[in-house]
Amino acid sequence: MGVRAYTSLPTCTKKSKLTAVMAIYHFSAKVISRSSGSSSVASAAYRSASELHDQRLGRDHDFSNKAGVVHSEVMLPEGAPERLRDREALWNEVEAREVRKDAQLAREVEFSIPREMSQVEGIALAREFVEKQFVERGMVADLNVHWDKGKDGEPKPHAHVMLSMREVGPEGFGAKVREWNSAELLKEWREAWADHVNERLAALDIDARIDHRSYEAQGIELEPQHKIGPAAMRREEVGLEGERIEDHARIARENGGKIIANPSIALDAITRGQATFTERDLAQFAFRHSDGKDQFDAVMGAVRSSPELVALGRDGKGQDRFTSREMIAAEVRLERATESLAQDRGHEVGARHQERALAQAESRGLVLSGEQRGAFEHITGDKGLASVVGYAGTGKSAMLGVAREAWEGAGYSVRGAALSGIAAENLENGSGIASRTIASLEYQWGQGRELLGPGDVLVIDEAGMVGTRQMERVLSHAQEAGAKVVLVGDPEQLQAIEAGAAFRSVTERHGWSEIGEIRRQNAEWQRDATKALATGRTAEAIHAYEARGMVTAAETRELARADLVDRWDAQRLADRDQTRIILTHTNAEVRDLNLAARGRLRASGELGEDVRVSAERGAREFASGDRIMFLKNERGLGVKNGTLGEIERVSAERMAVRLDDGRSVAFDTKDYAHVDHGYAATIHKSQGVTVDRAHVLATPGMDRHSAYVALSRHRDGVQLHYGRDDFAEQRQLVRTLGRERVKDMASDYPMFRDRDGEVRAFAERRGLSGEIRLPDAPDKRGVEILGPRAGTMRTMGQESGVAGRNADRGVGEAKAAPGPEPRRGLFDGLRSGLARSAPERGQGVQGDKPRRSIFDGLKLSAAPVSPAPAKVSEPGADRSYVQAVERVARSAQAIVQAQDRGAPVLEHQKVALSEARDKLEQVRPGAVHDMMSAAARNPALIGEAAAGRSASMLAAIGEEGRVRADPGLRADRFVADWQKLTQARERLDGAGDRSGSEKARQAMLGMAKGLERDPQVESLLRGRTRELGLDARMDKLPNIERRLGRELEMDLGLGRGRDLGMSR
Repeated sequence: MGVRAYTSLPTCTKKSKLTAVMAIYHFSAKVISRSSGSSSVASAAYRSASELHDQRLGRDHDFSNKAGVVHSEVMLPEGAPERLRDREALWNEVEAREVRKDAQLAREVEFSIPREMSQVEGIALAREFVEKQFVERGMVADLNVHWDKGKDGEPKPHAHVMLSMREVGPEGFGAKVREWNSAELLKEWREAWADHVNERLAALDIDARIDHRSYEAQGIELEPQHKIGPAAMRREEVGLEGERIEDHARIARENGGKIIANPSIALDAITRGQATFTERDLAQFAFRHSDGKDQFDAVMGAVRSSPELVALGRDGKGQDRFTSREMIAAEVRLERATESLAQDRGHEVGARHQERALAQAESRGLVLSGEQRGAFEHITGDKGLASVVGYAGTGKSAMLGVAREAWEGAGYSVRGAALSGIAAENLENGSGIASRTIASLEYQWGQGRELLGPGDVLVIDEAGMVGTRQMERVLSHAQEAGAKVVLVGDPEQLQAIEAGAAFRSVTERHGWSEIGEIRRQNAEWQRDATKALATGRTAEAIHAYEARGMVTAAETRELARADLVDRWDAQRLADRDQTRIILTHTNAEVRDLNLAARGRLRASGELGEDVRVSAERGAREFASGDRIMFLKNERGLGVKNGTLGEIERVSAERMAVRLDDGRSVAFDTKDYAHVDHGYAATIHKSQGVTVDRAHVLATPGMDRHSAYVALSRHRDGVQLHYGRDDFAEQRQLVRTLGRERVKDMASDYPMFRDRDGEVRAFAERRGLSGEIRLPDAPDKRGVEILGPRAGTMRTMGQESGVAGRNADRGVGEAKAAPGPEPRRGLFDGLRSGLARSAPERGQGVQGDKPRRSIFDGLKLSAAPVSPAPAKVSEPGADRSYVQAVERVARSAQAIVQAQDRGAPVLEHQKVALSEARDKLEQVRPGAVHDMMSAAARNPALIGEAAAGRSASMLAAIGEEGRVRADPGLRADRFVADWQKLTQARERLDGAGDRSGSEKARQAMLGMAKGLERDPQVESLLRGRTRELGLDARMDKLPNIERRLGRELEMDLGLGRGRDLGMSR
C-alpha cells in the first residue's frame, strides 16, 4: 500500500529549466513474504548494501558493491537479546521461526527524507521516527538510509525500515502481533510521519508543508506514486520486488499525460490548500508528476498556457503569484452570496424581544458588557449577514446565548455549525444553540434533509477555520434559502486548513462588530497577555508569563515533557475540582504525553485493571478511571470529534463512559472504536475550549496562531514548557511562536493600478463578465496605494457600532519590498494642509537614506480639514470611537512589526489599515488626520493604542484637533518646531554632519512653504520673527503676512551675506 504526499520546492531559472529540486515526500508500506519468492535475509542484504549468509537457502547474498547507503543500524526494543543487533543473526532467526511456505517474514516501510536537509539531519530525522513509532512499540527495526543520486544529479534521500512481526523478549521471538498489521496503525504512521517532517521543516525555517492524505482523499484525479529509488538490481536473480522504479516512472508518465491533456487537474490540486501559488510551486508539482525533462517542460507549458491559469501580479516579496479560474469563481460566488445576504433586510428582531432576552439574561446574573451588547444588537438586526470578531475568551458564546433567546422569541429557528466537532459542541454548550459540524450539515442538505428556510438563523462559530470553497457552499445555500447567517470568530487564531481566508474577506467587505474585552482569564495581566497574543505581540505575552514563572525550559524535549507531566500531576492532586488540559502541536507528541500522564494515574492507584482494546488508531490499554477522547462524530451516541469523558467500565468488547457534560454513553467497540486517551490534545482540537489550567509543550511546528490559541485556553493559569534541543534560547522560542502564517485570497492581489481594469478584462476574456460585477471604469488617473476609494465610505451615522467596510476592497498593485533601510516616522510621506511637524531631538535629519513608510503614497487634501477637532472621549464614553482608533493602531502596528522582522507587508494588512482609517473617519471626521499628526510626533503612541492602552493616543488626537482648529496654537507649534530644528542644525553642523544638517534645512523649507497654505498662522507669526531667528526689521515691512514664508525660505536658501541669527 502506498500514499503520496509532497513538499518539493524546485528552484527554476528564468527559462524555467529545473536546476535544483528539494526532497519529495513519500511514505509506503509492504509485507515481505515467501509467497512472493522473497527472503528476509536477501532483502536485508540489499537494503544495507552488505553481504549476508542465508542459512535456509544455504547461499550468500552479496550487495556490498551497492552505493548510496549512508547509515545502517539495527535498533532493538527494551528487553530484546543483544544477539539480534547482528543483522545476519536477526534475519536468519526470523527465517527459522517461520515454517509456512507463504509465511509473512517482515514488514518494510519506505519513506523519503526532505532533500533540503543535510545527511546528518536526515539520518537524525529517520532515527527519531523509527525509535518512537516502531521500536517503542516492541518491534525490531533494521534501518537503512540511502542517499542516492537521481537522473538530474540531485540527491534522492530515503529510508528503508524492515520490521519484525513477532513480539520479542529475552529469549527471542514469540507470538505474532496482529495489531501491527492493521490499516488503522498504518494510517497513524502516515500521519505521524507527516507531523514529524512538518515540524522539522518548520524548525529549519523551510516554508513548505506535506500532506499525508492520498490523492483520492483530496479529490485529485491523479494516481499515487511509489517511492523514487535507484534502478532495481538483481531482481530476477534473487527474486526481490526491487525498487519499483519502472512502476514509479509509469505512474509519473501517466499523471503527466493527464495534466497535459487537462491542466486544470494540476491547478485544482495545487489550490486545494492555498488560494495562490508561485511558479516554484508549479515547477515542484510538475516535476513530481512527469517523467524526464521533456515531459516536465510539456507539463509546465500546458499549465502556463491553460485558460484556467490566472496571473495575479507580484506579492510583497516580488514573486509572481497565480491562481486558477475556479478559485476566482469560488471567491466571486462567495462575494455574490455575501452581498445578497447583506442586502437582505428581512431578519430584524423587534426591540421587545431584544429587551426580554436581555432581561432574562440579567435575571440569571449575566449582564452583557457594552461591547457584547453592541454585538448582540448587530447580529439581531435586520441584515441577512452579520459578523462578530472577538479575541479569545471575550464571551462570544454567552452573547450568542442571549441572541438565541431573542431570535427564538421572535419565532426564528436557530442552528449552529463549526468546522470541528469539539467546536460545535462548545458552541452548543456555551450558547444553547443546537450545533453540528459543517460537513454533517452539508451531508444532510445533500440528502434533502434539514434544509434552511427564511425562518432560520445559522450561526457559524470559529469561522476563521473555514476555507473559501466550503464557506461559499454554505453561504450560497443560506442565501438561496432566504436564511440569515451569523459568522463568529477571530481571524488571528488557527487558520483555515483548506485554501483561502473566507472569514477575513467577508468581514473586511461587509463589516463586523468587535468584542475586545477579554473575560476568560481571571487575572488582569493575563487578559493583557491574551490581547498581546491576539495583536501579534507574542514576545510581550511570553515575557509576561516568563516573569511569573510560567515558562520553563529543560535541556531536551523529553525532559520538558517529563517536567510538564510532573507539574500537571501536582496541580491535579492539589485541586481535583479544577479542569485542565495538556496541549501540543502534533498527534505523535500527544500520544507520548497521554502515556506519560496516564502513567502517573497508574502509579497512584487511580486506574482499574488494564484492558487491551483494538482502537481505530491501534491497540490501546484502557481502564476504569481513564480519561478518554472521542475521535469521530457519532450522532447516535451524541459525541463529536474531541468530546471528553471518563471511563466507568471497560472490557475488550464494550465501554461505558461518563461524558464531561454529565451524560453517560455505552457502546460496543466493534461498532465504535474511534477513541484514545484524553489527557492531552492537539492545539488544533482545543480551539474553543475553556479550562481552569492549561499545560503547553512548545515544538518547532508552532506559529503565532497556534501559540495564541494554546496560551489563551485557561482561566487561572498556563504553563509553557520547551526543550533547548528545539529552542536553544528563549529568543528562538519567541521568534518561532511569533511567526506569521496568514492565509491569503486571490482577491488580495489586484492586477491593475485602477484596481478593476484587469479584472474587467479578465472577465471579458474568460466569459465571466456576467458573473463578476464591477463598477464603471474610473477616470484614467493614478490610484494611490491604500488611498480610500471614492464613494466607498458609509454615510455618517450608519451602523456606528460596527466596523466599516469598502464595497470594493482592492488595493494598489503589489510591489517588491524594498531592501532593509532605516525606517522613517510612522506617517512619513503623508501630505496635509498643515506644516510638517519638526523631528524630535533631530529625529529624521540623519544622513542615512530613509526607509519608505507603510503610509508613503497616501495623500490628504491640501486644504485645511474642515470638520471640528476630534474630542477626547471620557472613560467609557463613545466606545465606537475608541474601538476605531485602536483598530487603526493595531493595523498599523502589524505592518510595523512585519517591517521590523524584514518580512513583506501583505496585501490584506494594507487593506485592513485602509479600511480601519475609513472607519475612523466615518466615526469621527478629522480624526484620521489628527491621529497621523499625533503618531508623527510620537510613534510610540501607535504601539500603546494597539495594546488597548489608547488614553494617550486619544489625548494626542484631541490635542492635534485643537491645534488644527486654533491658529494661535498652530503658530505656537510652528515656533517651537522651528527652534528645535534650528538647534538640531547647529548641533549637526558642529559635529560635521553636513548630510544631517541638510535634512534639517529641507524640513525647515517644508515648514516655510507650508505657510503659503495657512495665511492665518503666517499673519500671527509677524510679531514673532525674533523667535524665528529673523531680524526685527521684518516686523515693520508691509504685507508681512504674505512675505514671511518667502523670507524664511530665502534665509534658508542663501545662508550667507547676512547674519539673521541662524547658524551657518
